[in-house]
Amino acid sequence: MLKDAWTVAIETLSWIEMQKLSERLALTRTVKQLNIGNADAIRYGYGLVCETVRRKNLIDSFINSVLKPKTLSELTLGVQAFLRLYVYQTRITTQWAKTDIEEAAGIAKLARAILGWGTLSEVEPFLGLLLTQKPELELRGASDEKRVAMKTFHPVWFVKYCFKLLGRREALAFLEGSMNPPPTYIRLNTLRASEEEILEELANENVKLEKSEPLKHAYKVTAIKHALTRTSSFQKGLFYIQDKASCYAAEAANPKPEMTVMDVCAAPGAKTTYIAQLMRNKGEIYSVDYSIRRIRTWQKETSRMGVEITEPILADARSNLPFKAEADIVILDPPCTSTGAFGKTPSAKWRLTQRSIERMSAIQWQIINNCAEKVKKGGVLAYSTCSITVEENEMIIERFLKWHPDFALEEINPQMGLPGFRGLTKCQRLYPHIHHCTGFFIAKLRKT
Repeated sequence: MLKDAWTVAIETLSWIEMQKLSERLALTRTVKQLNIGNADAIRYGYGLVCETVRRKNLIDSFINSVLKPKTLSELTLGVQAFLRLYVYQTRITTQWAKTDIEEAAGIAKLARAILGWGTLSEVEPFLGLLLTQKPELELRGASDEKRVAMKTFHPVWFVKYCFKLLGRREALAFLEGSMNPPPTYIRLNTLRASEEEILEELANENVKLEKSEPLKHAYKVTAIKHALTRTSSFQKGLFYIQDKASCYAAEAANPKPEMTVMDVCAAPGAKTTYIAQLMRNKGEIYSVDYSIRRIRTWQKETSRMGVEITEPILADARSNLPFKAEADIVILDPPCTSTGAFGKTPSAKWRLTQRSIERMSAIQWQIINNCAEKVKKGGVLAYSTCSITVEENEMIIERFLKWHPDFALEEINPQMGLPGFRGLTKCQRLYPHIHHCTGFFIAKLRKT
């Protein structure tokens, strides 16, 4: 099992590095490529990947200090991946304390079996040094921003951005809150059974929950013996694994039975399935997404959750939406930099630069502008992102209100977050360190 797990981890990290894939997508590609069916090995390997990627800046800096004058970038992707995993497992899991030499030797032996003796030979002399040196040397003389970046595992540019946006004290709390994944939340699916019946079945499967107030159907998972996706309740569509911030974004739009709703950028289906639930499967939902692969996932999820009122539409929302219908509610969760979700998808923070925010906000503006004409008079446009930047959030809404004076911000009920910036106090902001969820922004616009 251990060899399979390390094989999965090395190959998954290599895909992430080579093609800038997310952890999940890289894992899917790896499992398919290697044809590994051991679920325990896959789960263990994936855990190694996520925790290693989370600390990539510190790990890379430490390895490069040991390899001098060589650098990681001069090595093959497989060797790069192994060294990162090796440092994580032998040093970081012990908090840089005394090393287990026997474990380190066992890991090196696994790597030789996976990568080959010849491939690993050029870094063999450094494996002992990686076990004895400490990373503190890398922080001597470093700027305040770099020290914080290393200690909280974030890019320096993002640390500077957060200092400017939130102030140093609050930024530190946010960055520390983003170091680890948020709690796991599920949303009970009352299209399949009553909430009481679902809770009883989950209890029988040893899933312990805690109600997430003030949301209607969201619960925090406090204890579990097996992966949620392996429970019979999941297979029956009795719940959806969904962050509470995402649940809040759907509830903020307040969809009702018999309404017409457009879910723009709909895949993989969290919003669509919750909207249908809140509408009690009565009305119409048009779900728009640009990706065939994502639409296929959306189809699986809407089927599993028992949704009957949806129609998928394959279209790029940056262009004019290819239908004349108007909706009571248009829900838009556009592509974003995911700066509020670094705890959940750590690879995202290493793919971004300051310019990524500008490029993404340009896409968001195109999409929200196209959505405006699809809202009925008196209808609602609900906008949300899992980013904390003002360029993707308040500045988009400010610009939208100037271009579309027939829209006005509306209070969101219930109020669960903090007021938006730049005077947009009717918007809601959620943060990992305060609300124990993905960082999120939500705005509700009424067409007057």
